[in-house]
Amino acid sequence: MQTPIEGSVDNIEHTVKAFILREFLSEEDPGQLTDTTPLLSGGILDSIATVKLVVFLEQQFNIDIQPHETVVDNLETIGQIASFVRSKL
Repeated sequence: MQTPIEGSVDNIEHTVKAFILREFLSEEDPGQLTDTTPLLSGGILDSIATVKLVVFLEQQFNIDIQPHETVVDNLETIGQIASFVRSKL
């Protein structure tokens, strides 16, 4: 069962942002991470972090992400991630 705020489909951006801040940017200013901040090309997510993010998305939103879907077009920004997750729901 999903938690009311973090698991809500209406709050995908919030849920993803909270995860990235907690897991990868705990020492950074949360205001610096926006829906358009480049995550992969900006060096925030490396290959290991990307795998962690994919596992989180699959578990949090009960979706199945194929290896060929873990590309920049789907995972470069929080906005793109949210759109990708919505397309999988």
